[in-house]
Amino acid sequence: MKLTIIETGHVPEQLRGRFRPYPEMFGTMLARHGADLSTQTVPLLDGAPLPDPSQLEAVLITGSPAGVYDNFPWMSPLRDFVRRAHACGTKMVGICFGHQIIADALGGDVRKSEKGWGLGRHVYEVVPDSPHFVPNVKTLAIACSHQDQVIDPPPSAKVILRSEFAPNAGLSYAGGGILSFQPHPEFENDYSTALIELRRGKVSEDVIETAHQSMKTRSESAVLSQAISRFLLS
Repeated sequence: MKLTIIETGHVPEQLRGRFRPYPEMFGTMLARHGADLSTQTVPLLDGAPLPDPSQLEAVLITGSPAGVYDNFPWMSPLRDFVRRAHACGTKMVGICFGHQIIADALGGDVRKSEKGWGLGRHVYEVVPDSPHFVPNVKTLAIACSHQDQVIDPPPSAKVILRSEFAPNAGLSYAGGGILSFQPHPEFENDYSTALIELRRGKVSEDVIETAHQSMKTRSESAVLSQAISRFLLS
């Protein structure tokens, strides 16, 4: 299967010498599960046109510093792309901003949360009988970095991952063609820690310290990335 990665954000400039681009992070993440996948990247921020989703096998939309309320020229075409992909049944995965733009395009409410920044490793509840997860997985500790949230999911979406901080952290859509998540299973520990430090001076020291402490919790990103791999290949 060929996975088309829609690159909607870059690694922050201060970190680019140390960390790989997001599409490469996702490629490494999926390769760990032996998934028979090849990838191609659409660098949307560099002006690349969006392909016809009906001609694609599967799509993944990355994270981004953008919000769905921003007025970037690529935002409306991406919403149209999401709607067309959904209509023609192309498999689609969204992570962080990808999770949000899919929900926004399909009728959900996405905005900055009054709860502020989610940073570090958060623990999420896996909703019982959620598709693609192995049985008996009840919670997952995964890295996150976001202010925006899906406040109200689209009518066609079912919550499959949640926390007190992010009640709509994972969504599965009717028809089984879309899976999206707020946290970042593609982030390694050192990158998540670097992102926390990047917020220093922009959020309170209490938030920074709590985020650093949370990174001591063992990552369970592999469980989520395996669910994504299972979804793509199912």
